[in-house]
Amino acid sequence: MDLTIPDAARSELAAAFFQAAVTFGLALLCAWLYRRYGKPYFGWWAIAWGLYVLRLGAIISFVLSGERYWLYWHQVTTGWTALALLWAALVFSQQLRWRPAYYAVVLFPPLWSYAAIYRLDNFLLAAGPAVVFLSVATLWTAWVFFRYHRQVRSTAALLLATTFGLWAVHHLDYPLLRARGVWNPWGYYLDIAFTLAMGAGILLLVIEDLQGGVRVLSALSSEMQRRERDRDVLDALLERLLALPAVRGTAMYLADGDEGRFIRGTGACASWTGSAPHGAAGTAIRRAIQQGAPDVVQNWNPVPGDGRRGHAYVAALPVLRESAVLGALVIVGDARDPFAALDRPFLLALGRQVGAALENADLYRRLEGRTAELERLAKRMVLQHEEERRRLSRELHDETAQLFSAVKLQLGMARESASADLVPTLDRAVGLINEGIRSIRNVTNSLRPSLLEDLGLVPALRALVQDFGERSGLETTFTAASRLPALSGDAELAVFRSVQESLANVARHADASAVSVALGVEAGDVALRVRDDGRGLPSGREVEEFETQGHMGLAGMRERIAALGGIVTVGSLPARGTEIVVRVPPEPA
Repeated sequence: MDLTIPDAARSELAAAFFQAAVTFGLALLCAWLYRRYGKPYFGWWAIAWGLYVLRLGAIISFVLSGERYWLYWHQVTTGWTALALLWAALVFSQQLRWRPAYYAVVLFPPLWSYAAIYRLDNFLLAAGPAVVFLSVATLWTAWVFFRYHRQVRSTAALLLATTFGLWAVHHLDYPLLRARGVWNPWGYYLDIAFTLAMGAGILLLVIEDLQGGVRVLSALSSEMQRRERDRDVLDALLERLLALPAVRGTAMYLADGDEGRFIRGTGACASWTGSAPHGAAGTAIRRAIQQGAPDVVQNWNPVPGDGRRGHAYVAALPVLRESAVLGALVIVGDARDPFAALDRPFLLALGRQVGAALENADLYRRLEGRTAELERLAKRMVLQHEEERRRLSRELHDETAQLFSAVKLQLGMARESASADLVPTLDRAVGLINEGIRSIRNVTNSLRPSLLEDLGLVPALRALVQDFGERSGLETTFTAASRLPALSGDAELAVFRSVQESLANVARHADASAVSVALGVEAGDVALRVRDDGRGLPSGREVEEFETQGHMGLAGMRERIAALGGIVTVGSLPARGTEIVVRVPPEPA
């Protein structure tokens, strides 16, 4: 056997072996992706590139041996490679199912190759139909990826569409270049470039799917941590999932025995709210809940007989809370399986994330309800407290003070008829009665300030600050804005009590020499600022901690103001001292 290889054949063999090595690596990559993610289109890509390696093996064998049957199998595997790539693209973008009629297309390469190799002597006539078939199949593959790009705006799909389109044009020059002897080696190098570009496109598809899944998972995580609750968290979660490729609608199904229902829907599933699943959607949901794994059904029409409203798929993702399946997240779309390269652990994590988000939303709603109940309770307690103060003030004024006055009158009458040695004793008793009356008057003013009811907030505060300065010996100042928004009676009383409590804290804890009280307007609210030059708050301790150490006056002040929709802040001043700021919204017009 003569193994002498012409120089031209040597260069072709080198290029063919190099292309076979590159293509075999791409086939191994697709086989690994199939094993990793279990998606059928990865398996078909692996088969397609495996056929392409066999094609190169056949042409290498033909160059070495010159046997025509190797040329025959080269033509057959070339056609089958193009069909396998087209089928992989259709399975990827549309989940197309195999039909017996497709065998007719599969039989074309072996039948025509037999006629071209063994029956026709004209090269162009023999190669022309095969090249056209190859170009049409490759161009069709390019169109499949381009249409998918238009649906989901995929950069990887656009790269694959461009590569297959150029490759289809390149197939057409094969008869001319091969007939003129200029195919070698540039034709092989162009095929290698196209092969590498398609490998890059396949990897980019995987990366895009993974990035899309990570974006959705991150969005769900951010939704769980949102502080703003201006909209329902379930609506936000469903809208986030619309970011997956070609997703047209999402719905949340909650299982309740055998009578589960869709509790919310968005997009194409907006009308499902309150309904029970049916057809393929019900099948996918039941399988997802029973198996605890995602399930996808292709070509589903929610309205039987209406071809305009069909979807390429309906997918159900189980929603988990700990180990229990609460329901399913249903997704419908127009392009393909929405989970793509997302594997089972990721999807289960996504289901748990959705379940955790729903649980957090439920806990937040319950917390909001509990907080509202506590606020109502605090407001009612404040009102009851003030009512009790009012009752005690009336009793002291109307009963105890009047009793003291009657006793004083009786002592005065007794003094007039008493002997000289009893007059000093009676005078001391009258003095004690006067002191008791003054004490009762002070207590009644503290319980229910008459100045606030008689003169209004600003004069009452001015009198309160001035009286505090006289009794404590501290330097006091009071300032008020010329015009203040109107406050309700409860709000005025709360501000007055806040000044009372603040001044009492200054006297008991501040060790200050001066205190100032200012009443003004800040951002539309009535703002009260009480400042002292004392020792300030204990270093390194939060106000909440300070309040729990027995200083409950601040906590009571906070509850009283919070019941009116206001806020209280306490902090140390930069130089020395403490500032208490109370802000209360004005009374609505």
